[in-house]
Formats: sequence, C-alpha cells, structure tokens
Amino acid sequence: MSLGYAEKLSFIEDVGKVGMTEHFDPPNVLQEKVERLATLIRKSKHLVVFTGAGISTSCGIPDFRGPKGIWTLQREGKALPEASLPFHRAMPSLTHMALVELERAGILKFVISQNVDGLHLRSGIPREKLAELHGNSFMETCPSCGAEYLRDFEVETIGLKETSRRCSAKKCGAKLKDTVLDWEDALPTKEMNLAEKHCRMADIVLCLGTSLQITPACNLPLKSLRGGGKIVIVNLQKTPKDKKASLVIHGLVDKVVSGAMKSLNLQIPPFVRIDHFQINLTHALSLDKKFVNWTLRVASVHGQKAPLPFIKSVEISFLDREDYKAANLEKEPFQLKRRTVQSKSFEMVLKLNFSEGCGCPSIEMNIPVDFTVPTDCFNLEKNAILQELRETAIEESCCGQNAVIERRVVLNPKCEETVYAVVTNIVRHSKTTKVLETDSLSNGNVKRRLANGSETSRKRSKGHKRKSLS
Repeated sequence: MSLGYAEKLSFIEDVGKVGMTEHFDPPNVLQEKVERLATLIRKSKHLVVFTGAGISTSCGIPDFRGPKGIWTLQREGKALPEASLPFHRAMPSLTHMALVELERAGILKFVISQNVDGLHLRSGIPREKLAELHGNSFMETCPSCGAEYLRDFEVETIGLKETSRRCSAKKCGAKLKDTVLDWEDALPTKEMNLAEKHCRMADIVLCLGTSLQITPACNLPLKSLRGGGKIVIVNLQKTPKDKKASLVIHGLVDKVVSGAMKSLNLQIPPFVRIDHFQINLTHALSLDKKFVNWTLRVASVHGQKAPLPFIKSVEISFLDREDYKAANLEKEPFQLKRRTVQSKSFEMVLKLNFSEGCGCPSIEMNIPVDFTVPTDCFNLEKNAILQELRETAIEESCCGQNAVIERRVVLNPKCEETVYAVVTNIVRHSKTTKVLETDSLSNGNVKRRLANGSETSRKRSKGHKRKSLS
C-alpha cells in the first residue's frame, strides 16, 4: 500500500496481528487445490471475489501485516519498505487482469476490495461491479451531486476531507472530497450495501490476499454461507476465517490464479495503460498588432492546477526556424511564453520526457501553429480511439502511441485546448510470450516483464466503524 497513505492514517495502538508466519503448500498439494479451485469457479453461477493487499504486493506495493509489511516493520522499529515504483505508476498484477477476463467471460459477478490503490478500476473492472470499501487514493467525489473523478495522481488527503478542486458538473461546482477512510470513518453505505447483496447471492466468495482481520469488512464473505455458498481463501498467512472456508490455499496469489486460469483455458489479457494530457495554446496581438504574444502550456486534464505526474520534462524546438530559441521545461507548470511575428506560422516539436515507471522514455509530437483559432470544437469517439491505441500497442509491443481525442476552443482569451491520449505502459501476462514465469506451481517468486523488458518483482454502513481486529 502507499506509504503516504499509511502515514496519513490516524495513529491507533492496536492494528491486529502482524508479522504472521507465512505458509506454503507443497507443490503436489498446491496443484490439487488449484484444480479444485478451477472446478469451483467453472461450476459457479455467482462468483464474488474479495481482495486485500496481498494481490498488490507483486505490483511493488508493500502490504501491512506480512513479514515485511508496513505495520510489521513499524512495530519492530525497522525502516519502512520501499516501493519499487511510484504509487501512481503501480500497474495491475496478473491477478487483477485475470479477474478482468473472468468478468468479461461472465463468470465473475462482483469484486469487493479493501485496497485503496485503485488498481481494480485501472485494470478494467467496471465501476458498477466493484465495491471499494475503504476508498480509492485516486478518486474524488462530489458530496452534492455524487459525481466521481478518477485521477492519475494520488489525492492529497484522506479521511473524507475537502480537496483543492471543485465539481465540474454543470450547475454544481461543489468542493470535492477524497474517498479514503480513516480509522473512525464509517464505510460508504452504497458500497457496503452492494457488497452485502452480492455476498448473499454468491455461491463462491473467493478471498485473495487478505488476512481477514479488518472488521466489519472481513465478515462479508460469511454472508454467503447462509444461502449455501462456499468460501475459498488464498493467502500466505492463516486467517480467522479459515475454519469457515471450504478450501484454504497457502500460496502466492498470482501463482494460484495463474494455475486456475490455465485449467479454465482462459487467457490473461495484457494491461495497457493510457494516460491523458492537454496542450493549451493561448495568444493575443500586441498593441501595435505586429506581434503575437503566446503561451504554450502542457497541462493535466484534471485542471490547470492539478499535477501531471507522468511527465518529467518537456523539450521544445522549432522546425525550420533557427531564429526561434529552443526551450527545456523541467518543472511544472510546463509553460513557455514567447512573442513572434504575427503573420508567420511555424511548427513546434514537443518532446515529452516521461517519469519513472513509464514503459518508454519519451515521445515527440509536431504541433503546427498559425494563430488562426478554429471555430470548431470536437469530442471524438473516445472509446473507439482508446481501443485502437490499445490494439496497436499490443500488436507492436511498444508504448508511445498517441492520438487527439478532444479539442476545445475559447474565444476570450483566444485559446485552443487539445486533449491527447498516450500509451505509457504495456504489461503482458501470457506465458506464450515468455514474459511470465509460471511454468510450475512451486510457490516460488513470480516475475512479470514489461513491454520494454524491465522486471518488477475498513468498515460498514453508517453507524459501523472500521476496527483492526476480527
């Protein structure tokens, strides 16, 4: 989990059991259990998955209670673990993407998560089929109209506090709030009601990577038992609910899920991350009307003051204009102010240098400038463009593809805002591409490989608070 998130939580003395012993089923036992799990999934009519921090450790996000978890190390007086990637660049694991395929196949009906890392949404799980019980570090919500805003940066607060942004819905404009719960915050009623509903309907509740200690969330899977459903637990540590489960698997979640998907003859899809940014060009004539004063800004689509975390710097040069000085923008806001002759058009080359964790170092874009503000605004078929970008990125096995998805024109002051989508990461989990070592169920370490070749090794509805112990 995000170390920033852990530091923002209010201090409580008792966070439950930490540093518990990890157990690994022998290979032959693990294989047999995985086959049983695959059979249960195959026969399931209403599969619900309940996830905890253990499904995100392979994404480079530390957990809380494991041997090297945040709270374990804190209690031992040791230095906190270091994430292998910035939190905002963490990408869905094999398990996240397997759940996407199960949902697309019509097998998985609902996902309940205690995680705040936002990876289920980013992976492609539909929002209406997901309950994030403890919130989402990348989500803001409007308390007035209920609108939700998924960000590409970590929201600065937790505890359902007001943030620095406002709702952009027409006739609203209320101040937004973060969605992440602190210890004493009540679980969101809507999320909890949906979670309870689907657990009661479930014939299988598959618990992945959770110690099942945080109440009341940990009691949700038990609701399936009343209707004859079964609980399956996949976790390295023993949990307080093991005795209630029909099947307990002690193994790495990615290994177990990979084996089950193989038995089900289901392919785990690649993950393609697409980020958005906008280029704003504002201009006005000088008083003598001989020159144009213009400003170029590379900005976030979430607002002028919002951070743009995946872009490290912007280099600007000019084609066929040796008299125009190049620029290197190394800090936000990425903004260039210039004065040029009013009658002359030119072409800029923008090199966007990406931050750590992106699958390619940079992209270059040619931007023609003639200071003739078009009157046409357009909003292209975003879904079709994004799907084409994904397919191209997968086919070419590289990042950097980009396309315009929207253009807005403001006449006073004269400004053209162009929104771009760009592929910044591809992660494959298919064994046929030799990028994931899943040939054996030996409970060893799982490696995943990025397209660029690098390796990456609380609460109830109103009146019920999040507690640390079962």
